[in-house]
Amino acid sequence: MLSPARLAVLLAAVMLSGCEHLSLLVANLPARTAERRGDLSYAPGPRGRFDAYLPPQAAQGGAARPLVIFWYGGGFTDGERTDYRFVGAALSGAGFVTVLPDYRLYPQVRFPQFLEDAARAVVAAHAQAAALGADGSRIVLMGHSAGAYIAAMLALNPAYLTRAGGDPRWIVGLVGLSGPYDIDPNTPVLDRIFRDTATPTQFKPLSYVTPAGPPALLLHGEADTLVSARQSQALGDALGAAGVRVRVVRYAGRGHADTVAALSVPARGRAPVLSDVLAFLRALGPT
Repeated sequence: MLSPARLAVLLAAVMLSGCEHLSLLVANLPARTAERRGDLSYAPGPRGRFDAYLPPQAAQGGAARPLVIFWYGGGFTDGERTDYRFVGAALSGAGFVTVLPDYRLYPQVRFPQFLEDAARAVVAAHAQAAALGADGSRIVLMGHSAGAYIAAMLALNPAYLTRAGGDPRWIVGLVGLSGPYDIDPNTPVLDRIFRDTATPTQFKPLSYVTPAGPPALLLHGEADTLVSARQSQALGDALGAAGVRVRVVRYAGRGHADTVAALSVPARGRAPVLSDVLAFLRALGPT
């Protein structure tokens, strides 16, 4: 097996080469020992599945902790839950049951259908939370990039969960990594995904900020050239002005992928993302 130091060197090399597939492969190597219940269903079809990552017995503790649900990014056109096994391993290794759902992508769907998928995944994960060892009445929504957008929309607009048969009161926290919360569909694909079916007021998470929003942790790289760190700052400022407890962390010199890559063992030194996320989750406390 490769040493952590060798993994770090290899991951850095493939990330610099721009090969995302290799980066994910290397990031997932140390995560293969995490206990996982895979291919659980929340909706018909191959994209209606999720994986659950369970803490080792030593990390579980006594009372059930909040359930974490994480959505990956990919510009609403790409991504697979199994590519992000390292996220489930990192959070479950610290004692938090973590669910990673897939969701349907463009061109199969457009806004808001991927949000409807995500809401159904939350309801299904809630139903199985007790069997997994988590508190399903206390759910933290988390994501990176497009996944952070999904998490924020579900956390801030209760209509999606309500229509899926869920209860918005389940949501006790939001963790966003490099999210486009004031999204501007500035490519032809994004334009078709969003503007063909909705107005900016309908598809921007910033539109749904109210004092009822859950506590939030928003993490972003200052050197992000894909989604500006100003997006996290804008949402953080709006939540704070509404009286919602929020913390915004901007990592100097870090780019768009760094906030999620830093959850993996070989890239953990890039930014203290894992420690920041765990501090937030632990502050929510057990049942």
